[in-house]
Amino acid sequence: MHELGVVFYIVKDVKKVAEENKVERVNSVTLQLGEVSTVVPELLQDCWKWAVEKEEGPIHGAGLIVEQIDAMTYCEDCKKQYPTVEFGKTCPHCGSENTYLLTGNEVAIKEIEAE
Repeated sequence: MHELGVVFYIVKDVKKVAEENKVERVNSVTLQLGEVSTVVPELLQDCWKWAVEKEEGPIHGAGLIVEQIDAMTYCEDCKKQYPTVEFGKTCPHCGSENTYLLTGNEVAIKEIEAE
């Protein structure tokens, strides 16, 4: 379960930002999660709840908001974009496999709501 490892990194980063900014309490963290990032949102939420209950200080009990970033692929032959999950590596416009992922693999902290 790599979701727990992802949570440990997020907690570490949020604690560092909270310390640098003298934050007393973190209310929530908004995370952008790519559709094909291989991170399962439900497992991530479970790991987050467990981790922030174990923490002391400003991050204790903070919520996690997950925003999905849709996976989009770009075709280098016809120069069009399309939804990755629906069509995979093969471009639905021209049939080419000369494609690459534009978005959808991200795991990034978007926002930290704090007091």
